[in-house]
Amino acid sequence: MIRWENGLCTTYPAMTFVEQVKSTVDIVGVIGEYVRLRRQGAGSRYLGLCPFHHEKTPSFNVDATRQAFYCFGCQKGGDVFTFLMEIEALTFYEALKSLAERHGISMPRRADYTDAETKLKGALYDMHEIASLVFRNNLNGAGGAETREYLARRGVTPGIAEEFGLGLSDRSGQFLVKRFEQEGFAREATEASGLVLKRQDGTGWFDRFRGRLMFPIHSEAGKIIAFGGRALAEGDEPKYLNSSETPLYRKSYVLYNLHRARQEIRKRDRSILVEGYMDVIGVYSAGIKEVVASCGTALRDTQVQMLRRHSDKIIVSFDPDAAGENAAERSLQMLLEEAMHVRILQLDGGLDPDEFVRTHGADRYRALADQAGGYFHWLAERIRARFGAATAEQRSAGFRALLPAIQRIPDRIERAAVANEMAEYLRVDPALVREQFRRLPGSRSEAAPRSPQASLPALERILLQALLASEETRAEILPPLRNHPALAQFVTRRIFELLCAMEEPVTYAALEARLEDREKTLLASVAFADEVLEGTDCLEQAQECLRQMEVSSRDAEKASLRDRIRAAERAGNLEEALRLTQELSRIERC
Repeated sequence: MIRWENGLCTTYPAMTFVEQVKSTVDIVGVIGEYVRLRRQGAGSRYLGLCPFHHEKTPSFNVDATRQAFYCFGCQKGGDVFTFLMEIEALTFYEALKSLAERHGISMPRRADYTDAETKLKGALYDMHEIASLVFRNNLNGAGGAETREYLARRGVTPGIAEEFGLGLSDRSGQFLVKRFEQEGFAREATEASGLVLKRQDGTGWFDRFRGRLMFPIHSEAGKIIAFGGRALAEGDEPKYLNSSETPLYRKSYVLYNLHRARQEIRKRDRSILVEGYMDVIGVYSAGIKEVVASCGTALRDTQVQMLRRHSDKIIVSFDPDAAGENAAERSLQMLLEEAMHVRILQLDGGLDPDEFVRTHGADRYRALADQAGGYFHWLAERIRARFGAATAEQRSAGFRALLPAIQRIPDRIERAAVANEMAEYLRVDPALVREQFRRLPGSRSEAAPRSPQASLPALERILLQALLASEETRAEILPPLRNHPALAQFVTRRIFELLCAMEEPVTYAALEARLEDREKTLLASVAFADEVLEGTDCLEQAQECLRQMEVSSRDAEKASLRDRIRAAERAGNLEEALRLTQELSRIERC
């Protein structure tokens, strides 16, 4: 039985396949699809904002030579597999398979590579692909004529429908149930898919989506993981029905169309957030491709963080009715807390984004997007309409209502600047601003976790850096280091033991692959530190470390002998005390 443990297979053939994939993949290219990276100098190091925790100052490092990443803020680190597992919530096998497929490498034909969780997810991916094909065939078949006419009225051409994978679910409620049975999917997988539901009386199963226009929902990597279905018949409620959460689909971690939009978001350094699937399709098909939507739920911080990896600038383009404006105000609070730079796109004529683009054209929509105003002026207008602005009391009440939103701005200087600007805009006495800010609690600050690298003794850091950097240093230092008693006290003992046991050529990737998660973090924290040694200094520094270890070992041995001498004297064993004293004298003469 082949087993995967910490990303490694216990058998040699699987290990070589993992190494083959890892050596083929460019970690900078893979991570660069999720994080905006910029090169540091002329070397192989890249830097960006960490996708795993909130930060304003980049501390997320990627090293092309070592094929590894490390964040000095949250201490997450590892290789390209670790990154994909973390960012996409994949098992190791799924990450391996995804990278192999992406680079045209055939997976070994061994079913027992996968664990139970991976097998279930694999079945769910297959079921969603089958469902998507069924829905598309239904839309393009004889029974889809009315739905195709509906899409044509909404400005959706057959080409756009094909690009977005739009489909039609069968009204019978049994089509997918029978298809999955024919394909031989296990009942556990069928139930976990969320595509079919069990009858309450336990007599059978039925399709979740029946007679609806179907929108496939993709992960950021582009795999179908869920569906949204729009009602087409009068009386069908709810109007929009989404997949329930499954092992593939967590609503708060998915944005509709992000897998298509993310390159354009980076190119234009902004995203456009709309409310619904049809808004995304209408705006995107008009050539404005940086558009996304939440999947039928209120915007969550995890979704904002996904957007912020690609750009910290966002334009909110919700429907101009009261419900849309209220949703915009709720979403904007979340966006501010995540340090996004927010602008509001206000559309004329009460049209939603899809209708506006069809009525006025893409150029007009893009021009309004480019001219979109700041969030606080939009919110101040709403508050002024709510409280009035005729008297000082009304203006003060409006400013107090605006303060909670201002307080959500993480940066202290920006927060004060916005407060003063809004006070001037609402014609409020500046003294009121200072008074209110004194009463408000402190703002949220970024966490600054303590790096494990800081807790390592300097000797361990320098010695490990030297050994990683130089083959000459390894040849000279590893033989006397292998059985050195001081290693037993090292925080990084296991890393050094594995390094001593490895044969040349020693690589960072080969060493890291043999470590547990905590040890990988320690290794990365040292290897990515700015004090990495170069050139001929490595051997000299390592020799000095070895001398210090010798001194420390002799000092520890002498201290132990003194303790044993005192114990022998207290016990009246003078012969043993004399023998130990002679041993101590011998060591002190060395």
